[in-house]
Amino acid sequence: MIESQKSQEVKPAFELTTSRQFQNWLISENASLVFTTYQVGKVFMLGSNADKSLHVTERTFSRCMGIGTSKNPDTFWLSSLFQLWRFDNSLSSGRFNDYDKVYLPQAAYTTGDLDTHDIIIDEDDRPVFVNTLFSCLATVSESHSFKPLWHPPFISKLAPEDRCHLNGLAEKEGKPAYVTIAGKSDVSDGWRDHRQNGGLVMDVQTNEILCEGLSMPHSPRWYKDKLYLLEAGSGYFGYIDPATQKFERITFCPGFLRGLDFIGNYALVGMSSIRKNRTFSGLELDDNLKAVNTTPRCGIQVINLDTGAAEHWVRLEGMVEELYDVKILAGVSRPLLIGTKKDDIRTMISIEE
Repeated sequence: MIESQKSQEVKPAFELTTSRQFQNWLISENASLVFTTYQVGKVFMLGSNADKSLHVTERTFSRCMGIGTSKNPDTFWLSSLFQLWRFDNSLSSGRFNDYDKVYLPQAAYTTGDLDTHDIIIDEDDRPVFVNTLFSCLATVSESHSFKPLWHPPFISKLAPEDRCHLNGLAEKEGKPAYVTIAGKSDVSDGWRDHRQNGGLVMDVQTNEILCEGLSMPHSPRWYKDKLYLLEAGSGYFGYIDPATQKFERITFCPGFLRGLDFIGNYALVGMSSIRKNRTFSGLELDDNLKAVNTTPRCGIQVINLDTGAAEHWVRLEGMVEELYDVKILAGVSRPLLIGTKKDDIRTMISIEE
C-alpha cells in the first residue's frame, strides 16, 4: 500500500474557544461558570484572570453530571458515578494566588450508581437529587444509599429500572417544584419508546402534569416567575405557557440540549453533539439541523431573553462531545476547584475562624 503524501490535519485532543465578546460579558456580569461532561468525567470552571483573559480549570470526577448551587456562592454539590460531593470555599477572606474562591471537596456521600442527574439545594440546605435509576427524587442518607422523597404517581414501585427517565428538577421557593420526564412508562427502560413526543413536565407538589407531547425534555428551571426548559429532542430552548400548557419555543440551539442557568437577562444553554445510537437518532433535531445547514455542536450559548439571540458562546471540540449541566457562580470572578487526583488536596489546609 502506498501512503498518501498529503499532510493530514491533526485534530487537538481538546480545544475550547469562545466568541469575541464572551470574556467581556463574563467580567461585566461579575460571574464565572462551572459545567460538567460525564462523557470524559470532567468538571470545568471558566473565570477571569487579572489581565481579563479567560481562566480555565478542569478536574476529574468519574461520570460527573448534576451541579447543585444555591444563593450561597461558597458551596455547591456535584454528582459522580457512585458519590455525591459537597464542595466548600476554604477562603474566609481575601484571595489565594489571585483566586477569590477555592472549592475543596469537604464531604462525599456514597450513593451507589444511581445515574444521578439534576440536583437542587432545598430550604433546609440539603441536596435533593434526581435518582434516575429508581425513577424518584431523593436526598442523602447517613446510613443508606439514599432516602426517597417523591416519585411520579404512575410509577408503581421503586425499582432499579430507569422506567421513565426522570432527569430534570427545578427548585421554587426552596422546594423541589417541577420535573422533566422522557416518557410515561412503568416498565424497565420503557421511556425509550416515547422519545419523540412522550416527554412531560410534572408539578412535584400537586402531581399535576403541566405539559405533555415533548421530545426528551431536560433542565427545567424556575426563573423570574416563568418555567423554562430545554427540549433536547428538537433543539429548542423555551418555556411552559401556563394558560395553554404548551411549550413555547424561544431559540433553536444546534445540539442536544442539557444544562440551563440564568443571570440577569441571559440564559446559558448547554449543547452536546448527538450520539450515534438509536436513543438519539430519528428525532426532530435531525431535521432542524438540516434546515439550518449545520451540524450539532458541543458548548454553551448565552441567550438574550428579550431578543432570543445567542449573543455569546463557548465551543468545545476534540475529546469533549457532550455536556450535562451548566451553572453560574454569581459574584465569583476566578474560582479554583481542588480535585482528588493531584497533591494539592494534601496541602490545602485551612483553619476555621
